[in-house]
Amino acid sequence: MAVSLTTQPTVAGSQVLAFGAARGDLVVPNDDLVGPIDSSDEWIRQRTGIITRKRASKDVGVKDLALTAAQEAVQRSGIDLETLDAIIVSTITFPYQTPSLATLLAGQLGRPDVIAYDISAACAGFAYGIGQADALIRSGAARNVLVIGAEKLSDVVSPTDRSISFLLGDGAGAAVVGPSETPKIGPTVWGSDGDHWDTIRMTGSLTGFRDGENGWPTLEQDGRTVFRWAVWHTAEKIREMLDKSGLAVEDIDVFVPHQANMRIIDELAKQLKLPEDVVIGRDIAETGNTSAASIPLATHRLIEEGAAKSGDVLVQFGFGAGLAYAGQVLILP
Repeated sequence: MAVSLTTQPTVAGSQVLAFGAARGDLVVPNDDLVGPIDSSDEWIRQRTGIITRKRASKDVGVKDLALTAAQEAVQRSGIDLETLDAIIVSTITFPYQTPSLATLLAGQLGRPDVIAYDISAACAGFAYGIGQADALIRSGAARNVLVIGAEKLSDVVSPTDRSISFLLGDGAGAAVVGPSETPKIGPTVWGSDGDHWDTIRMTGSLTGFRDGENGWPTLEQDGRTVFRWAVWHTAEKIREMLDKSGLAVEDIDVFVPHQANMRIIDELAKQLKLPEDVVIGRDIAETGNTSAASIPLATHRLIEEGAAKSGDVLVQFGFGAGLAYAGQVLILP
């Protein structure tokens, strides 16, 4: 006998309602890091655009950064907390393999019974989370979704590593996504390039550390490969994203790529032929590369400074380890 299942009513679209942010409490200038890598402040500025980075004190964990950002986003969104149905956290630095950081935050936020899970997409993680939040809301599976990108990368950096140690900072960015009568989040363009799985990698495994085969795992990368891949592949995917959203480069008001390296950001702007009046996120100069937190942190800064305003068309795109990538067009709240 054929049966018919009841499903949730679908929603026309979704929108970001508000952002929240938290940065590490310590300001770390280039001069504090150059000794172990035999470098200089001038070299780091020229190669990366970083002047300082924010890092968290030993007693400030990634969970603390995530909670602060989440609380601000929820408060600014104006939603009734009872309508928050899901929490998605992107992180590669929560020190527990399980349970998830998302379930811990659910309890701390007073919503212990919601959908809650972590994703591991590194620097693409926030955009992955926004894509999943959009799908959950449009399908009727959730009313409001909290998306957080949170990292304490100083826990997984070696001071002597010349490939990535001077890039990394600590922070968390969050966004509340809710329903909208007209779509204010465009189609997500996402994927990965598994042939470059080890381009950004850990120096060893946790089981290797346990068995004495390697030291505490830290991050390292093949910088030149990442630069070439990011510039050429990312520009192509952003054009695809605009096309799927029915927009052209001329429609962009704000551009916030992953804050990996200022040279990559500048080259992407050149490749895309962005108009001169497009506002570009450059939070990396003072915050550093915060992986999954970098896009919401950069966006939050632009909004706070008044450079990005309500109704602006924002293009965000993340890329990182995996090599995973994801992005969307957003209409700012």
